[in-house]
Amino acid sequence: MVKIHPTAIIDPKANLGVNVEIGPFCIVESEVKLGDNVYLGERCTIHSGSQIGNNCHLNGGVIIGMQPQDLKYKGEKTLVIIGENTQIREMASIERGTVTGNGYTTVGKDTLIMAFAHIAHDCQVGNNVILSHGAGLAGHVIVEDRVVIGGMSGIHQFCRIGTMAMIGGVSKVTKNVPPYLLVDGAPAKVAGVNFVGLRRGGLTPEVRAEIKKAYKLLYRKNNNVSQAISEIEQTLKGYPEIDHFVRFLREVGRGICSARKEEEGEDNED
Repeated sequence: MVKIHPTAIIDPKANLGVNVEIGPFCIVESEVKLGDNVYLGERCTIHSGSQIGNNCHLNGGVIIGMQPQDLKYKGEKTLVIIGENTQIREMASIERGTVTGNGYTTVGKDTLIMAFAHIAHDCQVGNNVILSHGAGLAGHVIVEDRVVIGGMSGIHQFCRIGTMAMIGGVSKVTKNVPPYLLVDGAPAKVAGVNFVGLRRGGLTPEVRAEIKKAYKLLYRKNNNVSQAISEIEQTLKGYPEIDHFVRFLREVGRGICSARKEEEGEDNED
């Protein structure tokens, strides 16, 4: 029920599910948990404290659970937890958490982490996320569900990326990105609503229209964040997506990405 290449090194204290396949020259350390139907391609290294959910597929050279790149880390036992049905492509890497942070790094289910991407310590990555080729998350980043992060983009530590947002390729994100929006550039600025992502996510035309109104109240009326929140609550319909948009604005403490000039922005659904 388990297929292990003879060149792989598997610690006896590793916990392997059924139908696990481990390729050539892999290393799986003690206190690792691999769920059912997990596949490890050649030369993967899975360090202690890593928990990988059912049906995950890791391509060659992936490294999971290595020591955090944090000078405060002193060898404490911490975790990486990866949800089921997640794909991690060639040479991507994910650090475990720190005791000064969450104590764990998490990646949700049904997520795609492309080649050479990196997720640093204490990050929390949601479900159905796409982290494109060479993108990097610094420590303590929160990425909500259904976010797309473009290739070679970098997210500053402690930033939060709202659900269904899209980060354009080669972007430098140093502030929080509200849900449902599209940002791009270095530094990243808001370019409009991520209508393609909203349609793919199944949001109705009515909800998309309210999100567009919320975006305009926040970025096109010279409101500050508090004023925008007040006007959104007073004038827009109480869809769950609008509630989440307001809650996000209230919770983030680092500030949000500013917008491009209006003539540069693209806020048309067509």
